[in-house]
Amino acid sequence: MESTLQRTGKEITEVYHRHVNTVYKVCYMLLKKPQDAEDATQTVFVKLIQSNKVFEDVEHEKAWLIVTSRNECKNRLKHWWRRLRTSIDDVDPQVFSKLDTHDEVLEQVLSLSLKYRLPIFLFYYEGYSTKEISCLLSIKESTIRSQLHTARQMLKLKLGGESGE
Repeated sequence: MESTLQRTGKEITEVYHRHVNTVYKVCYMLLKKPQDAEDATQTVFVKLIQSNKVFEDVEHEKAWLIVTSRNECKNRLKHWWRRLRTSIDDVDPQVFSKLDTHDEVLEQVLSLSLKYRLPIFLFYYEGYSTKEISCLLSIKESTIRSQLHTARQMLKLKLGGESGE
């Protein structure tokens, strides 16, 4: 991205097409409802348009969008209206077609608590290292490794594997 503070429509379109799937998947992993994930995704890109943030490269841009997505979803989860209107455990099965995967593993990942879902998604689905996830989520790297280990054990049990390694 160019170092100007004012983005052109073409630049915004390029960023959108480059990262919309990642932003949507992060939002869905956290919100677990396709409609809410779509709304949050739109809000994240509106925040990008409104920001004057200059990115060093495409990876910096992607990291900013992931952190902004996480923060937007956390705010939505805290909102009083969401707590009154629906349970976080409601999952629309149609979303799996959007994620390009409909398998038991993904269903079980979605059933994990929030603190395990996002690190698993970033590590396995987006290919980030534990150090990169640590920076993105502002959590100690050792905590990320511990969360990944615990999540793997939980998934192994849920998927019918042996409990010991």
